Amino acid sequence: MILREVDRPPGPILICDYNPEWPKQFETQSVLIRSALGGLVLSLNHVGSTAVPGLAAKPIIDVTIMVSNPEHESRYLPQLEGIGYKLVVRAPEWFEHRMLKSAASDVNLHVFPPECPEVDRMLLFRDWLRRNPEDVRLYAKSKRLLATRDWSQVQDYADAKQTVIDAIMARAQAASAGHPPKL
Repeated sequence: MILREVDRPPGPILICDYNPEWPKQFETQSVLIRSALGGLVLSLNHVGSTAVPGLAAKPIIDVTIMVSNPEHESRYLPQLEGIGYKLVVRAPEWFEHRMLKSAASDVNLHVFPPECPEVDRMLLFRDWLRRNPEDVRLYAKSKRLLATRDWSQVQDYADAKQTVIDAIMARAQAASAGHPPKL
């Protein structure tokens, strides 16, 4: 069974100026998740726009965790539900991805297997933006423009950002491969 997020009303996406409380919110969730799962957590990272100082974002903290065999939900899901998370996405066809939302819907917790290339991609994108204010401005401008449209699903908004994300990722990947980025 594949679950998909369906609880958001259609309309514009809320984009906020950067909030210096976002890293603190991540740290709070990090402690809760690690306390609930203990050694099951192989990796835990703050990703997405709220992880980039100065970047406008939806006021939702994105967290990735890696666990062995995400398809074995009985090993970790009850503990996460016990601290208020709810499973909203099950996408085994995409890196065994599961996504849970916090009770307040202010955290998206993405579960992936070890050595997942998607997590590497998210971290490369985050780290590139942390070091490149020009791309932060470009990405923020694109996000704010797209956010004003009416969207039936958040994924449609995310898909619409893909062109600018691809351009930024190309620079990040070139730089990580030792080639100078082209702006």
